[in-house]
Amino acid sequence: MPHQVDIHVGRKVRELRLARGLSQQELAEKIGVSFQQLQKYERASNRISCGRLWDISLALKIPVDEFFRMETAQAAAPAGDEADDAGDVPPRRVLSLARRIEAVRDPSIRRQLVLLIDACAKS
Repeated sequence: MPHQVDIHVGRKVRELRLARGLSQQELAEKIGVSFQQLQKYERASNRISCGRLWDISLALKIPVDEFFRMETAQAAAPAGDEADDAGDVPPRRVLSLARRIEAVRDPSIRRQLVLLIDACAKS
């Protein structure tokens, strides 16, 4: 059974990959592995070595410590509670919407978009 930190890191790889709009194939090519190997990393079937994690951080243009940021409750959760490989990773449409909102340069327009989405969610 994978360690809870391996599960968390794999999920973070997937979350950050999707947030950057990369397919498994694209990220795999950037780090020099097959897409099947990347799938195994994301599912925590295989552990990610330090060197490979470094490569992933460079490919995603994030600091390597980003993979280890955990909420206190999540860090304390037993590994058995993390069986769902999708877990807390948002769906692609959510990440896509977030990227598009962040791309809006005017902060007041971004705020209005968030208020509009809030209003729609309440109706």
